[in-house]
Amino acid sequence: MTGTSRPGEASARGKRADARRNQAKLLDAAAAVFVTSGVDAPIREIAARAGVGMGTVYRHFPTRADLVVAVYRHQVEACAEAGPRLLTDADSPFEALRQWVDLFVDFLVTKHGLADALRSDSGGFAALHDYFLDRLVPVCTRLLDAAVESGEIRPGTEAYALMRGIGNLCVGHGGDPRYDPRRLIALLLRGLRRSPSPPA
Repeated sequence: MTGTSRPGEASARGKRADARRNQAKLLDAAAAVFVTSGVDAPIREIAARAGVGMGTVYRHFPTRADLVVAVYRHQVEACAEAGPRLLTDADSPFEALRQWVDLFVDFLVTKHGLADALRSDSGGFAALHDYFLDRLVPVCTRLLDAAVESGEIRPGTEAYALMRGIGNLCVGHGGDPRYDPRRLIALLLRGLRRSPSPPA
């Protein structure tokens, strides 16, 4: 059989695709629950949000640490893949940067509490942090470079420094309802903007 798939192979591929979709659905549900209820949220809450039974959650993720790590990696990949898409779809490179920062802040809020969840595996957490930097710093760099080239922001801001600053602004998110990190991050981004040239 040349150029065609055997029925069993097609069925296996379909099952793998369904499994990947189900897993992505679970990870999206877990990320949303982690934002509202923390990484110690009951598994039944995640299962209910995903519309599956608890057995399905445990089949994909036997331990809570497995689930937390998978959510972390899923969120990193979603954030990384969004950068090029936003550069293509947004009205301007700066708008792409602003929208990407919103996604990055969502990720940071979801990630809150991960260190405690993984404190029994500090080596694993260090590896995840390296993975986070390897995937996201180049994306942020590309967005910053595009905004510089378009003349919208001043040159000289390094992606790591910007991401670190945004992370620091998000630290107080959970403690004080009067504290709005997004407002301060908007001010930070506004500070990157290049001032318009005065009229001649």
